[in-house]
Amino acid sequence: MAVVVREIACPPERIFRVLQNGWLFTTWVVGASRMRNVDDAWPAVGSELHHSFGSWPFVIDDVTTTLEWHPPRRAIFQAKGWPVGEARVQLDVKPRGDGCVARLEEHAAKGPGAFVPGALLDIGLVPRNRESLRRLAHLAEGGAE
Repeated sequence: MAVVVREIACPPERIFRVLQNGWLFTTWVVGASRMRNVDDAWPAVGSELHHSFGSWPFVIDDVTTTLEWHPPRRAIFQAKGWPVGEARVQLDVKPRGDGCVARLEEHAAKGPGAFVPGALLDIGLVPRNRESLRRLAHLAEGGAE
């Protein structure tokens, strides 16, 4: 299970305002290359983001579904990118001083990735998620909504 933590210089509410704008997804999630659609109900539980993953022309159409939405503290998403499989991503945010601490956790939930040992997956996921959380922090700190 890949876990990264980052202190962010803004209140937790600003993190969740970035997450609420599904069209910003490809600006902070490393590997997401284009948005195709955002459900009108996003980020309500059960709503979906339709995006692609990878570099053109080798892209996989992906769908991310909200499983839990509890702003400004927690969000859980399920990303589907077959034939690779599915991943569960959890973001927990806690206030700290004038800012907050964000903890991003990802693990393979279904498909081929679920059979790969966690330590092996972490080799790629931890650096990727560290950069994703850095991008999310910059958007939130800069006031992107």
